[in-house]
Amino acid sequence: MDQYYKPEHLAQFAQVGEGNPELAKKFFDYYGAVFAEGALSVREKALIALAVSHTVQCPYCIDAYSKECLQQGADLEQMTEALHVATAIRGGASLVHGMQMLDHVKQLAM
Repeated sequence: MDQYYKPEHLAQFAQVGEGNPELAKKFFDYYGAVFAEGALSVREKALIALAVSHTVQCPYCIDAYSKECLQQGADLEQMTEALHVATAIRGGASLVHGMQMLDHVKQLAM
């Protein structure tokens, strides 16, 4: 069965620059700098990336950062906790928009 997301695309990601190598290089240079050791460790950045990957629902990123987290020494419990942090933020963001609904309902009911 064909899949919309193809796992082999992740390994071919660098080819995305074929249409504009200069912009691709700038992106990949930036991307590398972002994930380098800094105020946050590479492991912490991988956990953040894993959580964000779930929030933006990118299967390629989930695959890549699940692997990266393990390579950086994170365990399943830490990875799952990061996922739950992302889930809580996403859920809270949906709920807080309920205030817009409440205001709208109150205005219509008057």
